[in-house]
Amino acid sequence: MTTSFTPTRGEGLARMQAFVPAMGLRYASGRNYDRGPGQHKAVSVLSPWIRRRLVTEGEVVAAALAAHGPEAAEKFVQEVIWRTYFKGWLERRPQVWASYRQGLEADLAALDRDRRLRRDVDRAMDGQSGLACMDAWAEELVETGYLHNHARMWFASIWIFTLGLPWRLGADFFYRHLLDGDAASNTLGWRWVAGLHTRGKPYHAQAWNIATFTGQRFTPRESDLVEVTQGLEATEPDGLPPLQPLRSFRAPEAGRPTALLLTDEDCGIEAFNLAGLTIVGAATLTASHLRSPLEVSDSVTAFEAGALADTAARAGLTSVALRADHPEVLAKWAAATGATQIATPYVTRGPLKDWLDEAAPYLAAKGIVLAEWRRDWDSTIWPHASAGFFKVRQQIPQILAKLVVQ
Repeated sequence: MTTSFTPTRGEGLARMQAFVPAMGLRYASGRNYDRGPGQHKAVSVLSPWIRRRLVTEGEVVAAALAAHGPEAAEKFVQEVIWRTYFKGWLERRPQVWASYRQGLEADLAALDRDRRLRRDVDRAMDGQSGLACMDAWAEELVETGYLHNHARMWFASIWIFTLGLPWRLGADFFYRHLLDGDAASNTLGWRWVAGLHTRGKPYHAQAWNIATFTGQRFTPRESDLVEVTQGLEATEPDGLPPLQPLRSFRAPEAGRPTALLLTDEDCGIEAFNLAGLTIVGAATLTASHLRSPLEVSDSVTAFEAGALADTAARAGLTSVALRADHPEVLAKWAAATGATQIATPYVTRGPLKDWLDEAAPYLAAKGIVLAEWRRDWDSTIWPHASAGFFKVRQQIPQILAKLVVQ
C-alpha cells in the first residue's frame, strides 16, 4: 500500500497539470467516491502541496477556470477555497485552537489513567477496531499519509459516535499522520463532524453511504454504526467564542539587515519581493514535530524536510537548518547573522505560531523584530470567514474577480 509523494514544487505542478482535464464536471460527479489506496483518480490529491503552498490555491483555481469555465469548475473551486476558509475562520477565533490544545493535554492525561480507554484508542489507531472500513482507513492513513476526504468524515464520525472515543485524540491521530494536515482544516474538520463547528449539526456516517461511495468495498450493517441524533455541543455550553479581528502583523522593511526564515507554512517564497531586502542570512525551520506531544509520522517530517530543501534551492539560497526546539534558538541564529529583522511568510494559527509567540521575548531581547508577508488571497477571503462556509461560497465570484483569477 504505497503512494509516492515527492515534496517539490515541480512535482506539484506536474500533478496539477495532469489533473486539469478532470477539474470540471468529472470532479463534481466523482469526488465523493473513495476507491482506496492508489485509486484516488477522481480527486486531485494535491493537498500535501497546496497545504505548503508549493502549489498555491490561486494556481489550481486559475487552471480549473481556464480549462472548464466557472460553471463546470464550480465544485472544484469551492473545495479548494474550503481550506482557505478554515484557516480564516481559525484566525478569527484563535480561542478554538487554544481550547483544542488544552483539551488534548487533558485527553492524553486521561489515557494514562484509564487502561480501557487506552486499549480502545490503540485498537482504533492500529486498525483493530473490528470494523473493516475503519481498520482499512487507519492502515491507509498510517502507511500513505493520505485519506480521501469522504473517508476522513466517515472515520471521524465512527470514532466519535460509534466507538465513543474523545474527538481530540482522533484529530491528533490524523494530524500526526496526514501529509496535508494543518491546524485549521484538521481541527475544524473534526469539530464539524462532532457538531461543534456548525452547532448542532453533527455528521452521521451511514452504512448505505459508505457502501455506495466506496463502490461496495465496504458494506457495514446499519446496526454496526450508532445512529447520530445529537452532536457534542453540550460539551461547549457557552457556544462559539466571539469573533476577533484578523491579527495585525509587521511587514518586512527594506534597508534593514534581514534574516529570511523558511517554514513549511508557505513554501512559495518566489511570490515575495526578496530583491527589496538586505538578506544577511537564511534558514529552514523544521517544525512538524510541534503538531503533537506524541510522535509525528516519519512521512510527515520527511515531506517537510524535502519541501524546505526544494524551497531554498529554488530561491538560490544558502541556508542553515534549524529545528523548532527551544525558541531561543531562533534569536541566537538571527543575532549571529547581524539581522535586526526576520522575514517570513505569514504563519497562521497553529503550533508554529504558538512557538513563534514563545520566541518573541528572546527576539526582543536581541533587538530583532519578526516581519511577515500575507498573501492577497488570504487577505481577500479571510474577512468573509466569520460563520459557515455558505457566506464565503456566496462571495466566490466577487472574490475571484477582485483577485483577478481568470
